[in-house]
Amino acid sequence: MNTKKQAHKLTNEELKKLQKVELELLVEFDRICRKHNIIYSIDGGTLLGAVRHGGFIPWDDDADVVMVRKEYEKFLSVVDQELDTDKFYLQDLNRTPGYRWGYAKLRRENTDFIRLNQEHMPYKQGIFLDIFICDNVPDNYILRCLCNFHSFIYRKIFYSEVGKYACSGISKLIYKVLSLIPEKTVKNRYNKYVRFRNRKSTELVKCLTFPACNPVYGYKRKWYEETIDIEFEGVTLRGCCDYDEYLKFLYGDYMELPPVEKRKVHPVSKITFPDDY
Repeated sequence: MNTKKQAHKLTNEELKKLQKVELELLVEFDRICRKHNIIYSIDGGTLLGAVRHGGFIPWDDDADVVMVRKEYEKFLSVVDQELDTDKFYLQDLNRTPGYRWGYAKLRRENTDFIRLNQEHMPYKQGIFLDIFICDNVPDNYILRCLCNFHSFIYRKIFYSEVGKYACSGISKLIYKVLSLIPEKTVKNRYNKYVRFRNRKSTELVKCLTFPACNPVYGYKRKWYEETIDIEFEGVTLRGCCDYDEYLKFLYGDYMELPPVEKRKVHPVSKITFPDDY
């Protein structure tokens, strides 16, 4: 039986500590990518924070990077030799039993960041950096819509291990049924789907199992392949060369602060930090 826990609201001190750990993760990721000429960009609120605030958005509790599939495969080919495993570990679908997200996470050892309703998931949940992996999607809009629907189905199957606890009513029942699909089966099928999507290059790409933020269902490849140095919290990372176009696509008038009620954070049930923090 799963006992639901209450969300823990981060204090200002905890938020600052969290961002300090996330900066460590960003610096380690950037170090490996630069050493091996791997192309990536800080993404989402992390890129927005770099442009608008020179670092973290003051209330932001996560950090994101993004790269196309071929660059992620290059990263995988060197990460086990390069990663400082005394402090960090990498999780993704094929490396981590029980992991059910279509993007990877670089995590900090000796920490906890346990998302609400994910307490039962069978892998370590340290403070993390999301590594979004973009695959090719059709340039034809109708075919891209079909691709988005196909990806939506995979996303729901993967999420079912959380949804059967987090949701209620008919959604809970549907997730319970979807969770009966063996993990090995769905991962094998998804890996074949990824290979199918990447059989030829396209102008548009997308993190397949992450919801699209708009009805285009795709993002320009150049946003993730053409990058520049960008300052973030006093360190130099890589970011989209045409960040103005990209951020307008994501957020509209991105320089305007959102109202307080729209400043979203991740619900967490447990958080701990390294002993020296």
